[in-house]
Amino acid sequence: MYVFQFWMLVDAIRRQEWIWAIFIGLALFVWQSWGLSAILYYFLVYRQYASGPSLSGFELPGTFDRRRIRELEAKIHHLDNAQHHLQLADIYFQQGKLDKAETSYRAALERDGQDPDIRAHLGQCLLRQGKAQEALQLLESVAKHDPKHDYGHTIMALAETHMKLGSMDSAIQLWERVLQNHSYPRARVQLAELLVQRDEIEKARHILEETLADEEHSPDFQKRKDRVWISRAKGLLRQIRARAQTG
Repeated sequence: MYVFQFWMLVDAIRRQEWIWAIFIGLALFVWQSWGLSAILYYFLVYRQYASGPSLSGFELPGTFDRRRIRELEAKIHHLDNAQHHLQLADIYFQQGKLDKAETSYRAALERDGQDPDIRAHLGQCLLRQGKAQEALQLLESVAKHDPKHDYGHTIMALAETHMKLGSMDSAIQLWERVLQNHSYPRARVQLAELLVQRDEIEKARHILEETLADEEHSPDFQKRKDRVWISRAKGLLRQIRARAQTG
């Protein structure tokens, strides 16, 4: 029974079913009792996803990445293909292992220096490492030829690079270009922050209120993805309103 509860706990975490995970974890580690919550989770959640034998859906967090890393390392050993280096680098990037990601991105770039995905992703990796000046050239070269590359994520990274380098006017222009085609909270909030710095308070307030209004109608998975930006939007909007009251 304890093995079953642990299995359900891992599955709940993997699916980001946090409320279920809390109750199952309490039953397992705190109350040390047979968990009714684990049984309910099995019938109400797990069985809705599982297809096949009862153990077929069980996989520890990170197992897929580890398996995929081994597959890519084997392919690189035999084929040494730029795309395999890129895919390996993307996994490291998502895991936050930026040094390993940079090494793999550079290996991919050596094998295909013109691939826009390789150049853009290496640029984003360098930006996250604080190497904004080096990232600038890579991101600019991709955004110049394809402003919509990676659904606008490349140009957003370029805007963040300009912010890191202190080029606020260029960053504002880039954020506004992003918002011509997309409504990413990441773009809206950072644009609003720059507008507040330039005392364009009303314009910033409108952008933030629009962001929060749209968030109310977003699906749950999107809310989880954007929660950092929504939190920043709420905090900045509170500052603007407090400033208006005192002013």
